Amino acid sequence: MEQSSPTSSPPSSSLENQLLVAMPQMQDPYFANTVTYIWKHNEGGALGIVLNKPLKASVAEIFEELDITISSQAEKFSQQKIMAGRPVEQDKGFILHTAEAKWESSVAVSEEVTLCTSRKILEDIASGNGPEKYLIALGCAGWDAGQLDKEIMENSWLTIPATSELIFSHDYAGLPNLAAAELGIDLNKLPPEAGHS
Repeated sequence: MEQSSPTSSPPSSSLENQLLVAMPQMQDPYFANTVTYIWKHNEGGALGIVLNKPLKASVAEIFEELDITISSQAEKFSQQKIMAGRPVEQDKGFILHTAEAKWESSVAVSEEVTLCTSRKILEDIASGNGPEKYLIALGCAGWDAGQLDKEIMENSWLTIPATSELIFSHDYAGLPNLAAAELGIDLNKLPPEAGHS
């Protein structure tokens, strides 16, 4: 997305643990029809993971590439997709997971959701000892200071409180409408120029 000039003023309110649903007028090909989980938002900018853009690669293929042995649920991993977390650090893996346990490099975003980047959590998932729910993404989305706040004011995004049901949903195509429905909004009925902040 376009870079905005940095500003020293902090965000009016933190969007951490919120979902961004791309509005119908979103033209950026990286973000059209996406739902993004914001895991960091402060005066320096924001970081998030796109939840509903699966890559062709499966979890099993990532395990194979990393020489991680699968000792359970092999068929499940071959069907489970890796998400395109989006354009920043595309060679780095990010794992969003339920917070019932912690791993090295785990960062608690909320009481329910944790972000992790360690290989150990992948090994535990492959052995059947991982978190109850998780999402694996390559790359993340990033905004400069003040940029995301500006985009929300321009009605590029609908902001919605995150729930684990939405974060870990496998209904990738339907996720924008599922999330918007939490606010009683039908994205299909919004005119292209409509917005919400």
